[in-house]
Amino acid sequence: MQDRVAPSALKPALRDFSADHRLLSINTATVRRQGDLATIIEACARAQIRAISPWRDQVAHIGLPRAVEAVKATGLALSGYCRGGMFPADPARLPEVRDDNRRAVDEAEALGASCLVLVVGGLPQYARPGSAPSKDIGAARAMVEDGIGTLLEYARSAHMPLAIEPLHPMYAADRACVNTMGQALDICDRLDPERSGMLGVALDVFHVWWDPDLSAQIVRAGRDRLLAYHVCDWLVPMADMLNDRGMMGDGVIDLKAIRAQVEAQGYQGFAEVEIFSEHWWAKPMEEVLGTCISRHRSVV
Repeated sequence: MQDRVAPSALKPALRDFSADHRLLSINTATVRRQGDLATIIEACARAQIRAISPWRDQVAHIGLPRAVEAVKATGLALSGYCRGGMFPADPARLPEVRDDNRRAVDEAEALGASCLVLVVGGLPQYARPGSAPSKDIGAARAMVEDGIGTLLEYARSAHMPLAIEPLHPMYAADRACVNTMGQALDICDRLDPERSGMLGVALDVFHVWWDPDLSAQIVRAGRDRLLAYHVCDWLVPMADMLNDRGMMGDGVIDLKAIRAQVEAQGYQGFAEVEIFSEHWWAKPMEEVLGTCISRHRSVV
């Protein structure tokens, strides 16, 4: 199967954003099938990639002390840490959810992450005696806001910013009932009206490229609320709603235009490649990282 490159990738560049890959970060889910976190860190360092964003399960697999040591030894920055959240739950489980999110903050701090990314959770899938699982998405969103508000106080004490990641509406039931930049920023405005820099958004183009209000919400977010920027592409057709994200340039997202909009607000951080893909997981790690580098230069 050959790499897919869309005709749009051949259009003249709107702007030369990067002659190299100094602002490229690799979300470690992109190569999670090819090796453990220590192996990924070593491969990124060899490729002169300057930043990563690891997942908690990958850190747990090798142990937090070893992960911290590997990051420090290579000098890698962390564009984020994945993930906290999953706030909606049976009331009896809320203390467990709270404690797990506090541990996520502590891990992010130990690793030196720039922010903790929040995938907030969908409908609480529990049943009271004699009742069906909840279908109340409004109640789920209220639980999300309450959970973020509680976690924010702990995160402030650790000086760890929280980045709400709105997910595409197809994930509203099981992964995230916050689905637009507007919804995420409404939560930020209510919980952090002073715009302290401790609560913002992770803009993942896969999830929000379609939103007709995206440009206005990027302006609304401004530099102080744009905490992370994730890139990949939207394939047409998409074989799987979770594990068929595209490599940048293979799909329909106008990556350069969105990057121009976030940079116009003062964002100068990493473009974090986050790709869940059976196609790319089947390739050697060095090939995937090399493709990320070349596409970052040409289409991001």
